[in-house]
Amino acid sequence: MTNRMTRRKMLHDTALAGAGAVILSSRGLYGAEKKSPNEKLNIAYVGSGGRGAANIAQLKDENVAALCDVDQVRAAATFEKYPDVRKFQDYRKMLDEMNKEIDAVVVSAPNHIHAPASAMAMRMGKHVYCEKPLTHSVYESRVLAQLAAEKKVATQMGTQMHASGNYRRAIEVLRSGAIGTARELDMWAAGGATHGEAPTPYSTKVGKGRPADTPPVPPTLNWDLWIGPAPMRPYHPCYLPREWHFWWDFGGGELGNVGCHYLDMPFWALDLRNPTAVEAEGDLLNPERTPARMTIKYEFAARGELPPLKFTWYWGRSSPRIKGQKVEEWPLCYLFVGDKGLMAVSPQKFVLLPEDKFADYKPPEKSIPDSIGHWAEWVAACRTGSPTGCHFGYSGPMTETVLLGNVAFRAGKKLDWDGPNLKVTNCPEAQQFVRREYRSAWTL
Repeated sequence: MTNRMTRRKMLHDTALAGAGAVILSSRGLYGAEKKSPNEKLNIAYVGSGGRGAANIAQLKDENVAALCDVDQVRAAATFEKYPDVRKFQDYRKMLDEMNKEIDAVVVSAPNHIHAPASAMAMRMGKHVYCEKPLTHSVYESRVLAQLAAEKKVATQMGTQMHASGNYRRAIEVLRSGAIGTARELDMWAAGGATHGEAPTPYSTKVGKGRPADTPPVPPTLNWDLWIGPAPMRPYHPCYLPREWHFWWDFGGGELGNVGCHYLDMPFWALDLRNPTAVEAEGDLLNPERTPARMTIKYEFAARGELPPLKFTWYWGRSSPRIKGQKVEEWPLCYLFVGDKGLMAVSPQKFVLLPEDKFADYKPPEKSIPDSIGHWAEWVAACRTGSPTGCHFGYSGPMTETVLLGNVAFRAGKKLDWDGPNLKVTNCPEAQQFVRREYRSAWTL
């Protein structure tokens, strides 16, 4: 690893330095009209319960201009908190009717709604904050990144760990050449499929296929709008409020759920973009349900002065490379393998290995500025045109890479990937998992 930066790294870190401070023109870095630095944003929310409520809390100093949710029970507490704010079930109607009254949109609905809602908002010139993963499919990620660049709106994906000071310090050490040149990377998330949350009461009853029973749709839920662009299926409580993550039509399993959180640090540190090959193995393939555990192998070509990289992602177990070492117990860890040593990084800390070799090591001076805050970056970008750390030009390609792991798993073979053209070159049948057709009346 060298401390010389590629242009993409330099631009990303410059964006971090400028977040909240740079005013470039009457329209700033982005093309959408700026707000006065002291003027509150008028924000419309797609998804008002769960993550939506959490995002509203983080953006409490801005104006809640409109609320949308298809589940009146899920959104009840938020709706009651804002009695004078207009409420909608269909985000398309909300954006159409509230167009002139909103500056920005926050998308916190299930994954399969992320892309169409974000795309519509950006085409209307609205700034967009979208939860991770940015999209449900690889193709959608490319479209959103292109739209963000075309419309020049302020964007941010909900990858809060990107604002971590620990990651910044670790990247500085890595770029300083402390472990030499990194040609391999292992990463593991040993927690398995529930990401620290208990499964719903229905998860064990459903098994591996769709439920046989078809209970009535609750009167407080608009099932047609919840399905959105996905293929229609009968309502069942096994999909809500969280289990949709583990059905291919709506989510991407734990890889889709938190993969962008986990890939972010190495994607940033090693200036990654399009892998050239991807393969994945794990639990038995199920056409309906996502696996609990996978191992994914990515291959990346050389990036400027950085050499080719082999990246193995262990989902549900730690890397065998650190058997017997204390970092084996870290539930989430990146292990950078250099020609002068190893570097293990968790969200809270990092260590150079073997520890005795680096006992007297002194880290370099700080070179990556601390974040003003994940949500604060986006608000500042909407107001002044300053950059954000997880804008769609960065998080779009990262989401593509994450979701390619699921594409390879579902295809059942190693895939050769032509990133610029979004094409699997050796397995035509895998292309159906790169992009899917939307249900009638839904568009990207």
